[in-house]
Amino acid sequence: MTKMVELVFHGSKKNRTTETQLRCFCNTNNEIFIGIQEYASPEIWITLDKNTAIKFSKELRKQIALIEK
Repeated sequence: MTKMVELVFHGSKKNRTTETQLRCFCNTNNEIFIGIQEYASPEIWITLDKNTAIKFSKELRKQIALIEK
């Protein structure tokens, strides 16, 4: 039996999006589920297969590297 771990991230204080949530977990179809919900709005979601999730994570790392300190 596997345990599902769900990560929930909140938006930034700087941009006043703290009530926005991003959820991420591996679903029962072995896909990565990513959902975004703003306060009192329906959740918008996407599922990614493993290869697409890997490409996405690499691109996210590239964009993070561009953030100035």
